[in-house]
Amino acid sequence: MRGRLALLGSLLVLLSTASPVSAAPVSVYAVAGLDRPVNLVQDEWGIPHIYAQNTGDLFLAQGFNAARERLFQLDLWRRRGLGLLAEAFGPSYVEQDAAARLFLYRGDMDAEWNSYGPDAKLAATRFAAGINAYLDWLARNPRALPEEFRLLGHQPSRWRPEDVVRIRSHGLIGNLRNEVTRSRVTCAAGVEADQLRWPTQPADQARVPDGFDPCSLPADLLRTYDLATQQVIFTGTTLQARSAPDFTEGSNNWVISGDRTASGRPILANDPHRTYAAPSLRYLSHLSAPGLDVIGAGEPAQPGISMGHNGSVAFGLTVFNIDQEDLYVYQLDPADHTRYRYGSGWERMTTLDEKIPVDGGQAKDTRLSFTRHGPVIKVDERRHVAYAVRSAWFQPGMSPYYGSLKLMRAKDFGDFKDAMRTWGGPAENQVYADTRGDIGWVPGGRTPVRAGYDGLFPVPGDGRYEWTGYQTDFPHELNPARRFIATTNQFNVPPEYQDRGYGYEFADPVRFQRITDVLADKPKSTVADSAKLQGDQLSLTAQRITALVKHPLFVNWDGVEGVDSAPAALFEVWRKLYLGPGLLKAVLPAAAANLMVRPDNAALVDALEHPETWFGADAIAKRDRLLADTLDAAYAEVSRRLGPDPAAWKWGDIQSTVFEHPLAPLVGPRLNVGPFRRGGSETVVNSSGFRATDFRQTGGPSFRMVLDVGNWDASLATNTPGQSGDPASPHYRDLAESWADTAHVPLLYSRAQVERHADKRIVLVPRP
Repeated sequence: MRGRLALLGSLLVLLSTASPVSAAPVSVYAVAGLDRPVNLVQDEWGIPHIYAQNTGDLFLAQGFNAARERLFQLDLWRRRGLGLLAEAFGPSYVEQDAAARLFLYRGDMDAEWNSYGPDAKLAATRFAAGINAYLDWLARNPRALPEEFRLLGHQPSRWRPEDVVRIRSHGLIGNLRNEVTRSRVTCAAGVEADQLRWPTQPADQARVPDGFDPCSLPADLLRTYDLATQQVIFTGTTLQARSAPDFTEGSNNWVISGDRTASGRPILANDPHRTYAAPSLRYLSHLSAPGLDVIGAGEPAQPGISMGHNGSVAFGLTVFNIDQEDLYVYQLDPADHTRYRYGSGWERMTTLDEKIPVDGGQAKDTRLSFTRHGPVIKVDERRHVAYAVRSAWFQPGMSPYYGSLKLMRAKDFGDFKDAMRTWGGPAENQVYADTRGDIGWVPGGRTPVRAGYDGLFPVPGDGRYEWTGYQTDFPHELNPARRFIATTNQFNVPPEYQDRGYGYEFADPVRFQRITDVLADKPKSTVADSAKLQGDQLSLTAQRITALVKHPLFVNWDGVEGVDSAPAALFEVWRKLYLGPGLLKAVLPAAAANLMVRPDNAALVDALEHPETWFGADAIAKRDRLLADTLDAAYAEVSRRLGPDPAAWKWGDIQSTVFEHPLAPLVGPRLNVGPFRRGGSETVVNSSGFRATDFRQTGGPSFRMVLDVGNWDASLATNTPGQSGDPASPHYRDLAESWADTAHVPLLYSRAQVERHADKRIVLVPRP
């Protein structure tokens, strides 16, 4: 009785101090581990605004709420990353579990926590405690267990603080697959041919290292790496490793000085491009406690936020294409494959014997092997060769996005720049704005200093090719004369820093060119203008390629790949199914062309505009024949798909988006969201990559935000298909249709506005 009275008293005090109190329904949870009551207001778009009286309770409440909304996603993320899938789903996942364990952080935990600043261990500890507190509540309320657990017949697992940071294999880090593919293309057609697949900058950068044979790599070399880094696949059959999807993950961000906005305040926009799924990879949250008041998006399995703003500073990210990993090749002792050549002698691998628990059976023994450089992913027993991955992942401070705990406390550009100097991964371009009117750009990431090689090919592991440290010198920009900054994963290293060797594999600059064209054309931008630009579907790639042909559908086309565009339907089928592959077949040996599938878009445009580089004698005639033949084939393809009348063709009748739930292969499409007819492609600002097999968009900007810096309640965001991971929740799919139309919802910050739009109130009180 005394405990119930204490709970009631806490609730009354909390409700009396929340002003104004909305009429939204109230749910009360008694939560073990809380020091003081916490008020959570969920607005009508499913965004939680968490108000705590200290930061420890704030992070605990964030973990509790993440579990309440995304428990199956969290559990799957943890099991995949720690190598515990077979414990729940059976023996077919043992191989993936063993692979994942190779890529865990296994270093000193004090060094790990200290890398992220003074709040790091507290945040993870309290966040994990919040998840576990929700599991305790579920044990008392078993009917609330999410449907996915009942379908699969397992229970969610409890968390430790270390689980938050030890998992690295979901991060965007490097070029290992590129090293392997580049080697195979070089074997088939020479190193220059690979410039069609992924142009390096500078173009003549790639050099085959002494002692490495690019023709020597086994076909299944990356199986373990792919298993370690892929998402969980439920098929009911034997698990297969999947290589990277037909979509290159990227992002857009920009920031505009108040000198170029209608309001006189800076505007910051960000739309990271990741794989589409239900639920979304991102989760929007507002975290408020004394000394901390921050809102934006993060990953559900992590405390804090990584894109958003506090009361004075706004920030948003794109990937900065630093090369943070290498593949090492070792000659093994023929008499003992645990020894590899290093220097003038042999060095022994480190081995760890672990047991992988298996649902319904005995635990499986697995041996994990490591060289001085990293985990061994392949041993060629016949040739006495081993392959291992050296990655910045294995260094302290490399838990993806966890460095955001520092960023979200920044009060000015100096604070922000200092926080980015210790940033680990993934490597990022952060754009910045503050209420003083400053705008800036700061890239960061743990970047190896390589001795005598460029990191574009695998290297012998015998000691000739080593990392000699990490870069400490990065560029930055503050209040540039052009009064805006944009990044889109393009090559943006200033000339004076290009000898640092950050990396050489950057994205097609076409999105950057379009964004900067639009920003430069707008002397007084608004938040609405930036929101519109995030949905922009004008393809400069399409404009340049169609200028080379005369076709009735392209004569008056402006290159906008709208959902109802007939020219877009023809162009994109032509580009992806016929023109790109056709170019490779025309200028490369078949073995190299088959390895690439299709060329890089920037390389495609360059090869068509400057055919003499690739076509040799009679280059223009050969190019024109390629254009004509492939366009005829594409026209016939679209006619088969959409009918003989091009006036009725619509790009959205071919291309679509579906947000697929992980269990869709087992239970069918009922947990999916979509399909939605879509325009665009990966060549536009509203970038979405699609599969050539079925024109299903596989990734793009599921999260977007546009921040009105200083007038925070005028900011906009969206997170599709919705905030919740519960298919029964109205917030599971409520943002999908508006997202498909590139619409945003308010990202409210002030308590008064949050209360006016409250949809649900949740009170967390200490459990006696």
